[in-house]
Amino acid sequence: MSGFDITGWGMSVPERVVTSAQLAERFGVDEHWIVSRCGIRERRAVGEGQSTASMAVQAGRRALERAGLSGGDIAHLIVATATPEQPSPATSAFVHEALGIAGSAHDVNSECAGFVYALVTAVALMRMDPRPVLVIGSDTHTLTANPADRDLSILVGDGAGAVVLVPGAVERFLAWNLGADGSCKDSLKVLAGGSRMPTTAETVAAGLHYAQINGNEIYLNAVRYTVRTIRETLERAKVEPGQVDHVVPHQANIRIINSVLAHTGIPADRLVTNLERYGNTASASIPIALAEALDAGRIREGDRVLLAGFGAGMTWGSVLMTWGGTP
Repeated sequence: MSGFDITGWGMSVPERVVTSAQLAERFGVDEHWIVSRCGIRERRAVGEGQSTASMAVQAGRRALERAGLSGGDIAHLIVATATPEQPSPATSAFVHEALGIAGSAHDVNSECAGFVYALVTAVALMRMDPRPVLVIGSDTHTLTANPADRDLSILVGDGAGAVVLVPGAVERFLAWNLGADGSCKDSLKVLAGGSRMPTTAETVAAGLHYAQINGNEIYLNAVRYTVRTIRETLERAKVEPGQVDHVVPHQANIRIINSVLAHTGIPADRLVTNLERYGNTASASIPIALAEALDAGRIREGDRVLLAGFGAGMTWGSVLMTWGGTP
């Protein structure tokens, strides 16, 4: 069997809600300004005892339960995250232990495009080793946002989403596309904490461990590269924009999403979004939105589903698949 089915999915978000009204009061702006700027009314933030790995474990466990599998059935675990549990070992090691994964485990850091990168990697692995794969996207960007940074704080939220792929007789991927442009690496960055700028008392005092964002550059490149990757994927699949049944984009900013729809010609009624309730959950945004759409019965057998994301770096990717395998 050279194909695959997605038989399990799950999500996890913290209980703590941070509303745009609360942030408006903190930053001395109008709530309507925040909502109109990014389309987010509330987002979730981790509390004491919660982390990137703990949410990944919850989402992964729910996906396994829905698929009727255990960790012992999983040949490969891939965790997409840009906010790891700690510098070493990989976040997947913590998830591997907690879920009792039998096979291999590794992380993917392609920022907010991470889940698409991880999904393509999972399908490629299954071509060589047709056994179940667990793919998880999990991020805690509220912990990397400077509390004084209005532009980033109004966007980010925390969460995790997961899917289980099992061998199948049908080739689900109609087409895919991945890309990167390293010259855009300064549009969103965390300067300190790596080998280029090791942690010191001075880097901590200077706030260099917080994320820094160039909002205008991110917006322009996000639209440009997401439109490009969607067009290339649809062209490879020989599918017209109107033939896409559902598009699940990275939930970054409603203005970016609307601009992408306008430039690609995908009808607005095909959009799957939960941005208003969760904000930008980075690697988790696509699998969380996908899980909610599946739980609501919106995505059905045979539907053409387009996943598309972009991230710092810049990275971007899209996948067009025929949905199948729902229990």
